[in-house]
Amino acid sequence: MSEKVLNGKKNGMSVLLMIIFAYIAGIVLIVFSGISLNTAPSVLNIAGLAAGILIVSLGWIFLAGLKVLKPQEALVLTLFGRYVGTLKENGFYYVNPFCVGVNPAARTRLSQSGDVSEAGSGLGAIVSSVQIAGSMTGDYSSKKLSLKIMTLNNSRQKINDCLGNPIEIGIAVTWRIVDTAKAVFNVENYKEFLSLQCDSALRHVVRIYPYDVAENVDTTGDGKADEGSLRGSSEVVAMRIRDEIQSRVKEAGIEIVEARITYLAYAPEIAAVMLQRQQASAIIDARKMIVDGAVGMVEMALDRLNQNEVVQLDEERKAAMVSNLLVVLCGNHDAQPIVNSGSLY
Repeated sequence: MSEKVLNGKKNGMSVLLMIIFAYIAGIVLIVFSGISLNTAPSVLNIAGLAAGILIVSLGWIFLAGLKVLKPQEALVLTLFGRYVGTLKENGFYYVNPFCVGVNPAARTRLSQSGDVSEAGSGLGAIVSSVQIAGSMTGDYSSKKLSLKIMTLNNSRQKINDCLGNPIEIGIAVTWRIVDTAKAVFNVENYKEFLSLQCDSALRHVVRIYPYDVAENVDTTGDGKADEGSLRGSSEVVAMRIRDEIQSRVKEAGIEIVEARITYLAYAPEIAAVMLQRQQASAIIDARKMIVDGAVGMVEMALDRLNQNEVVQLDEERKAAMVSNLLVVLCGNHDAQPIVNSGSLY
């Protein structure tokens, strides 16, 4: 199914004026024909009265063909089950009054922007109210498709990462309709379809990555271990999620503009344990850095003492000095020095 855009239908104002004039003419015809029948009954007066009544009683049918579109709106039209085309540009249109607008997701409400009902105003409200009251098309305004960029705030999901750790993750997907015919006819409900495909794509991508950097994990598929992770490679993960969703919703005429991770955390049942693990890892890394620095400072102190020949130390005294310096440099609290007032030996 390919989209067919209807052009050259922006003659709604002229048709509306013609309908108004026809109603005025029908009313005038009814009044004068009725007066003439009372004074001088004739076939011509009876025919005029019948024509006026016919115009007034059936003129509302043509009002059903008036369509008003605002910017970034579209209306998919069918005639007795056959796809006629799509109105996409803003304006005042007139089409076959028996055409019906189709939007299977009109009453679907998701956690997304632009998915609310707004009351019409002005001429559009007048036309819509006439169509709702007097046509077979139902709620005309609800049949419009929004072509604006909208945001789907997908609910948080609990998913196991590649190491089997349960995590909670949520994403926000910005999307828009680019092919109205595919969106309406290729899937049952394009909004529900998009939401389900977002869930599926998110699960597929998250299971490739660990929450944090892990050893011997290949996230790119090239057979080599890398440092990809959900927490440290959020941009890469978001891009993969976007591409995965786009490949799934292409047949629905939807373009995925962007996908972003809005929430990422360990599941509550393991959050406390993982926090302790992260704290232990951070303490070990900090201690390692402190020890490396202390050893370097001790080596520098011994080298400077030997170069300047400040004092001659045997191996036992060097060991004692190294021990004292490491205790001072690696300790958690300030050292309390003890001054030896006697001989070193």
